Amino acid sequence: MSEGKLYIFLVDEEEAGERLDAYLSEHIPGLSRSRLQKAIKSGECRVAGTERVKPSYRLKCAERIELAFAPPRPLDVVAEEIPLDVVFEDESIVVVNKPAGMVTHPAPGHTSGTLVNALLAHCKNLSGIGGVLRPGIVHRLDAGTSGLLVVAKSDEAHVALSRQLMERTMKRRYVAIIWGKMPLDEGTIDMPIGRSKRDRKKMAVSLDGGKEAVTHYRVIDTYEPFQYITLKLETGRTHQIRVHLSHIGRPVLGDYVYGGRRIRRGKTSRESESRAGEALKLIDRQALHAEALVLRHPLSGELMEFVAPPPADFKAVLELISS
Repeated sequence: MSEGKLYIFLVDEEEAGERLDAYLSEHIPGLSRSRLQKAIKSGECRVAGTERVKPSYRLKCAERIELAFAPPRPLDVVAEEIPLDVVFEDESIVVVNKPAGMVTHPAPGHTSGTLVNALLAHCKNLSGIGGVLRPGIVHRLDAGTSGLLVVAKSDEAHVALSRQLMERTMKRRYVAIIWGKMPLDEGTIDMPIGRSKRDRKKMAVSLDGGKEAVTHYRVIDTYEPFQYITLKLETGRTHQIRVHLSHIGRPVLGDYVYGGRRIRRGKTSRESESRAGEALKLIDRQALHAEALVLRHPLSGELMEFVAPPPADFKAVLELISS
């Protein structure tokens, strides 16, 4: 193994509390955990500038990890000329309206066609934080979720934006079409989320060992058997909105993973069942869209707000159920 390769990562909010060796194993899938543990024990890895951390060290949000050795590249991430809906761009950041179906960054099974592949062709450089697979990526959207996200073009911007996430000053607002009716017209879902014990590929509400997860919601309108709602994230756990809504029996329409494609027969009128079936034909993913993003510019400190309306499939469902 040749030396000289430097990997830099910045721990995001949803990854806080993970073991160092597990974190590195997830972010550099080309290496075994035993090899990573050896690198950690030998001092090749630093966390927040500290040498000789243990593989079992529990990471904190916004901590910088440096791994100085040359592992085989887990994936060959190449620039691809993929059209991007760029909402804003300057020398520090780029705000993108991600289409549904686009994976945010490469991973096993998704080595091309991702937002990172497109960004590498669009930008001359991105923040090196995040390593080979996630350059510039500050936060993510699920593949089936459309909408706004911000990408850092410099390490300085990346650190500043990650701090805003950690301090919960970056605001993210979503809209969703859900099955059934929320218990109140406005409220908060405060339930910890962790990896599902039944299916490790899914997340679930976990009262035993889950991480804090808080979602605020407000009902916009009701169209039997659906509601159109807006949601604000206070925390940013994986699949947070989808898991929270599914757990309380109000899954997002169209969500294959968390129960959003099952019509609740017998609980609604035949007319509503027919409308639900037509709605499912119009959207082949979860009806969830990141509509607004509010942040402070990482260099100037200017308060910035970006808004992107839902895409055509989402609008088509709204038109159907509201008619």
